[in-house]
Amino acid sequence: MTDLNHEVIGGSLVLKPSRRIDSSTSKAFEDAASALVESGPKKVVIDASDLDYISSAGLRVILTTAKKAKAAGGGLTIACASANVKEVLSVSGFDAIFGLHDSVDAARASFG
Repeated sequence: MTDLNHEVIGGSLVLKPSRRIDSSTSKAFEDAASALVESGPKKVVIDASDLDYISSAGLRVILTTAKKAKAAGGGLTIACASANVKEVLSVSGFDAIFGLHDSVDAARASFG
């Protein structure tokens, strides 16, 4: 099971999943992230520093979370991904769509 820690830093919602986002954990991630975006800041940073693995199901929930944030006037970006998670994000084109940042502060700054 993926744990989803979160905090609000300077007007940005920082989501910090741990371990894996895959077919068995993506629904819980999506439900939690959706509720947080609805009730909190619309600028979302996914802090992937504790994420070891992401599957296509995980990519889908990032996409749906990003769409929800964008529809509410915000956006989504990704920070601190490990090499293997970066590779999945790169192969899928998510690095170009959402941006990959070396730190949460850099990701937050990308919102302008």
